[in-house]
Amino acid sequence: MSQYSGGKFIVTDVEDEEEEAARRRIPFADPTPTRGAHSRGPLSNVSRIAIYGLLILFAAWYLTPIYILLVTSFKGTSAITLDQMWVPPTSFDLSSFQEAWAKLAPNFINSLSLAIPAAIISSIIGSINGYVLSKWKFRGSEVIFTLILFGMFIPYQSILIPLTQVMTNIGLYGSIPGLIMVHCIYGIPITTLIFRNYYAGIPTELLEAAKVDGAGFFRVYRSIMLPLSASGFVVVLIWQFNSVWNDFLFAVTLIPNQSTWPMTVALNNLSGSFIASYNVQMAGALLAALPTLVIFVVLGRYFVRGLLAGSLKG
Repeated sequence: MSQYSGGKFIVTDVEDEEEEAARRRIPFADPTPTRGAHSRGPLSNVSRIAIYGLLILFAAWYLTPIYILLVTSFKGTSAITLDQMWVPPTSFDLSSFQEAWAKLAPNFINSLSLAIPAAIISSIIGSINGYVLSKWKFRGSEVIFTLILFGMFIPYQSILIPLTQVMTNIGLYGSIPGLIMVHCIYGIPITTLIFRNYYAGIPTELLEAAKVDGAGFFRVYRSIMLPLSASGFVVVLIWQFNSVWNDFLFAVTLIPNQSTWPMTVALNNLSGSFIASYNVQMAGALLAALPTLVIFVVLGRYFVRGLLAGSLKG
């Protein structure tokens, strides 16, 4: 572009003018209107309001049982009636929590002794499997991986009878260690899938450099793969702990003794034979959900970070 100044024409660059305008905070006006400028109107606002209204309706529908759970657990026995079910408590009565905890405390310890070892052991097994199937491939490894994943699609109800017979024959029926073994075995497919997809994104050159330096199978795993998979372990541990803690089918089938019941089975039997204390049941449900809720609140950002890092990509 040229302009006349001091009796002569001076050639200037358009980019120089844009930089000068930017310094002066003078925005350049684009003569061509954007595509979305004419699309925004009353119809767009109505559709946006309709979408948000529908989402709020779905959220209210989903949170309604939780609201009933909360308001009922803080009521006394005399205040629990069908016509007062939606009414908030006039005073917070904690006697239902005290009664529920007195009945569920031993089972709470059983659930902790079950969920923590099962989550850790299954995570380690899945990590080693994913390491082998992603970085130490061999002939038939893809077939083995497919067969492992096939275990995710077998209905648990179809194997309860043979599983009970096997656990009885090996002497682990009715014990917490036996239930830990079951959860570790049935957690292998999902943990292997997560770690295999996670390790597939780690450059193979790192492993080759370690092999050149003389590192073997376990040295590479311990020195390279484990430090790089911290976020993946967080995802798998949270996933497995939540699955094992909330399990009811295996526990009620393999644990007949009341003293070794996990919390989910004890919660199912919390109601009385003749009178149903709904406030005690609701309080027990809140106590049973508390560990997983705390884990998601404390480690939720690490869980999301692990997902974004590729733990569930494949």
